[in-house]
Amino acid sequence: MPLARFPANLLPMIPAIFGLTGSELTAEERAFFRECDPAGYVLFGRNVESREQLRALTDDLRAIHGRDRLLISIDQEGGRVARMRPPQWDAYPPGWSFAELWQVAPASAIEAARANAQLLAQDLAEVGITVDYTPLLDVRQKGAHDVIGDRALGAEPKQVAALGRAILDGLARGGVTGCVKHMPGHGRAAADSHKELPVVDASAEELEVDIAPFHTLRDAPIGMSAHVLFKAWDKDNPATFSKRVISEIIRGEIGFTGLLLTDDIDMQALEGSIPERASRAVESGCDIALNCWAKMDDQHGIANVLPTMSADVSKRLDAALAYPQAQQADRGDLLAKRDALLDLARAA
Repeated sequence: MPLARFPANLLPMIPAIFGLTGSELTAEERAFFRECDPAGYVLFGRNVESREQLRALTDDLRAIHGRDRLLISIDQEGGRVARMRPPQWDAYPPGWSFAELWQVAPASAIEAARANAQLLAQDLAEVGITVDYTPLLDVRQKGAHDVIGDRALGAEPKQVAALGRAILDGLARGGVTGCVKHMPGHGRAAADSHKELPVVDASAEELEVDIAPFHTLRDAPIGMSAHVLFKAWDKDNPATFSKRVISEIIRGEIGFTGLLLTDDIDMQALEGSIPERASRAVESGCDIALNCWAKMDDQHGIANVLPTMSADVSKRLDAALAYPQAQQADRGDLLAKRDALLDLARAA
């Protein structure tokens, strides 16, 4: 299916992040990505085999666009959310490990989270990945669905923000940009947004707890929206599709000024065709639509319905990718530091 609006090789960048089908680009993907010039890419386990293979894949993506600063992203949180796994890569602890350490020694929890994130970033930078979809700033709530669960950094907003800041700092020390999620908060949702739309009945006053960590880290370079409907703010639309939530809560009350991505628009919380979802999210105020499943028909449809990237979004994208040069740090020293600190919680 050809792109409908522009002749080949004349397309400005489109505000979409696309997935890939396998461990190397197909000829169809290569031609399509060169033509439509998406804002970036997201990788999954299906794209990951070895260090050498993954580095070759990310180098190939850069070669298509002729730019080194390319958004190539992954969900590598640690715990049960990890696309790069043993034996090729180390296993990493879930966020709740640092929350437990916080109860014993908050300063040690911050140091452990920072060291752990720097280790993660070293893995990612080595294979050419520039963005990691972590930290979660979702405040864990009793009775909520376990989709967040032990991925959370705590049940108290100041703790979540402090550990989230440490993770952003650690990633930056490794030369990788972090992404705070899921704005304005997924911690009290009673359903898994991968499978259905969570509806939150909490009052605006109660939701102050949820948005507090995002407000504290409002200067984060990248944020990701939640496919959650908050009745107190918008009775009809999930945050990703809500002009009010994005403009008044995320951009307004939280004060977030960074690049705002959608969560995966393939998730079953959202309605409509995939191109319709992408269009609606961008029209509602999200900067970039994230499409993970790598279905070529969907990707062509998205490219045909999205507007070209605005100057403001382009500036936010550039700022998000202006990550610092990685600081040199011995991996063994970082591992020893992290594990010694985490042992404090185990010994308590």
